[in-house]
Formats: sequence, structure tokens, C-alpha cells
Amino acid sequence: MGAVVGATLLALVLSSCVTNNEGLIPVADNVHVDRVDEIAADLPREVAASGRLIAGTNIPYAPNEFKDEAGNIVGFDVDLLNAVGKVLGLTVAYKQADFDKIIPAVQAGTYTMGMSSFTDSKEREESVDFVTYYRAGIQWAQRTGESVDPNNACGLRVGVQTTTTEDIDEVPAKSEACVAAGRPPIKKVKFDSQDDVANALILGRVDALSADSPVTAYAIKRSGGRLEAAGEVFDSAPYGWPLVKGSPLAPVLQRAMQYLIDGGQYQQIADNWGVGSGTIAQSQINGAAG
Repeated sequence: MGAVVGATLLALVLSSCVTNNEGLIPVADNVHVDRVDEIAADLPREVAASGRLIAGTNIPYAPNEFKDEAGNIVGFDVDLLNAVGKVLGLTVAYKQADFDKIIPAVQAGTYTMGMSSFTDSKEREESVDFVTYYRAGIQWAQRTGESVDPNNACGLRVGVQTTTTEDIDEVPAKSEACVAAGRPPIKKVKFDSQDDVANALILGRVDALSADSPVTAYAIKRSGGRLEAAGEVFDSAPYGWPLVKGSPLAPVLQRAMQYLIDGGQYQQIADNWGVGSGTIAQSQINGAAG
């Protein structure tokens, strides 16, 4: 019983640090989207017959995908993919999964696609195709009033969400540079969710966090002034929806996405969530830089 009480108290402490909502979920009723028959007509027969897209997602990663107080999956990515679904006359069913299991599940046919702020990289393109829909960089955060330099973080504890670009590539590369210069490595501290990363920073368990720029900005916004940006946004790269390699659905999703870009609904959705600075003018299939 003592362990259960301790876990409950810890949950209460964490919930007082960073929460998903705090009035930061926009009302998206200013965005009107209709089915576009000439795009929907090109859907693969099995997808059209099912009437839905099944999207694997990892929760929480606010503001892109997370749960509101009622337990509904919401976010910028969710509003955008729902709009794509409307263009195609499809509903979207969201299935929660560990981040690192989503792409294998897409490859196995368990999900139609992934939707979890995936960075479109050349390495990932060897396994799946991506339809791009946004461009994000990496942004570090620190406790307000402290001084953390992402380019001079040797010896610091840096929180990341497991299996993200920051976990796999960015922080390890910075740490290796520290060691090569004869300095102490960065201590990378991994967490299962981005909320856990932000709470660890607030509570002093790490010295900084590294995450995608819209995620860091949202964490700062809902931290009640306890967090602030550390350094500038860097290493900008596209987000994409992963699909089976060579999937005939990819060009249809790309056309639906481009329709929303050209019609202005895409920008409205992004602006609703405060992430309008990362919008793109052209959706691509496999848009990673070489």
C-alpha cells in the first residue's frame, strides 16, 4: 500500500507542473473542409471500401498529439489529418502505440499510416515512404533564469523523449563532440513521454530538455513561466506521415494535403495551434534532405 500511495503522490506533483490543457486547446470550427471527389476517386480500392484511415500515434506529444481532459486525442496533427480525411471522404481512427512500434506496425499492415510527428529522414525512408506536412527544428529549454547553451552542454543532464530524433541523433552527436574535445559527455536522460521530460526539467531532475520546436514552445507556454527557450531553433527538417513503401495511398494523401495548403485551411489549422511558423508551401513524398 505504501508504494501505491507514493505513486499517487508523485502523480499529483507531476500534474501540478505541466498539464495538457490549461485552456490551450483551440476551437477549430473556423476551418471548413469538404470532400473533393476528383482526389477521393484515386483512393486505393481497399481504403475507399473501409471508409477510414487507421493511424498509429504516440501520446502525449503536445501540441501535435495528446489527450484533452475528456480523454479525446487532440492536437495540430489530429486536426490536420482529420481535414485530410474530409477531403477524401474518410474518417480517421487513432490507435495508440509506443513510438518505436508504429513504423513496424505500418509495415505489417496493422495501421494504414503513422501520425506522430515523425521526422522524415533518409534513414527512415529506407523502411517507409513519407508524405510531408510540416517543417520543425530542434529547440532546447531550460528553467527560467538559468543559462544553458545547447552548443556547450558537456556534462549536463538533458532530457529527451525516447526514440525521437533528439534521443537517437541530436543529443548523442553533441555528446560525442564533447568526448572528442576531451570534455565530459552529455548525460542523456530518456523518458517515455514529453510531459515527463518537461516535468523532470521543472523539478530539477535534468538541466535542459531537447525536443521538436513546436513541442518545446508549447511546453514553455503551459509551464506557468517556469521554463524558457535555451538557444535558437536549429536543424530544421520535415515532418511526414509514414506509409508502406510504394503505397498507392501516398500520392493521394499528398494531393489532399496540397489541396488544404492551396485552399488556406492548412494555415488556419496551424495558426489555431500557434505553430504557423513551420508550415510548408509544397507537400512531398520523401522530402528528407540528402
